[in-house]
Amino acid sequence: MPHTLPTDVLARFSLAGRKALVTGASRGIGRALALGLAQAGAAVAVSGRDLTAIERVVARIIGAGGAAVAAPFDVADTSVAQAGIAHAAERLGGLDILVNNAGIEQVCPSLDVDEALWNRIHDTNLKGAFFCAQAAGRIMAPAGGGAIVNICSLTSEVGVPTAAAYGASKSGLLGLTRTLATEWAPHGIRVNGIGPGYFRTDMTDVFFNDPGWRQTMLARIPAGRFGAVDDLLGAAIFLASPAAAYITGTLLYVDGGYMASV
Repeated sequence: MPHTLPTDVLARFSLAGRKALVTGASRGIGRALALGLAQAGAAVAVSGRDLTAIERVVARIIGAGGAAVAAPFDVADTSVAQAGIAHAAERLGGLDILVNNAGIEQVCPSLDVDEALWNRIHDTNLKGAFFCAQAAGRIMAPAGGGAIVNICSLTSEVGVPTAAAYGASKSGLLGLTRTLATEWAPHGIRVNGIGPGYFRTDMTDVFFNDPGWRQTMLARIPAGRFGAVDDLLGAAIFLASPAAAYITGTLLYVDGGYMASV
């Protein structure tokens, strides 16, 4: 008897009919993720602090035949962010996917880190991510579930000099991912993380502008190249899609093999 392949495999990776919100989506990785989720069929709320920039992303999605709305808020302002997520969900007609991407970094020797710097980074990278997840969870749980994808980091598990505050926030985000995954699984909410390797963005330019750093780091990446933001799209779409229905509490590195080689 001939073997037949299931006809719905590719459909499981589709986000058609899903409603998503991406934080920090005005540029860089967040913008690429918002565009990628839209290309996979999701209606996307594009969030960020710069209204003009996020409106450009919205216009690009709509111009390509997708659906999108602007959701301008700063995740560090928790009450405003939670209200912004609720409002965006109303405009979209629900919320099935949250991508917690908003993040900031400032290179600083650990002996020079002050409380203001520590708080500024943690308010966005960790506290902001939690309260955005909480707002999304309050919408997703009564609706039967959803998917949350937290953008973690290599520093979630590897120490990087001059990144004490950032590394602590991203380690905390990994812990948060695992905690929410176990707590919210009964509500049908899956919570996973993506750990990008070294990608050139506005935030990482401080490293990439150093030729010596680039040469040293490139030698440590088995794939032999730095990441391009589009390299993250497959992981994000997969974790947000029905294809990952039995995956929660995990961190998927997209790093060219860096973590496998350390």
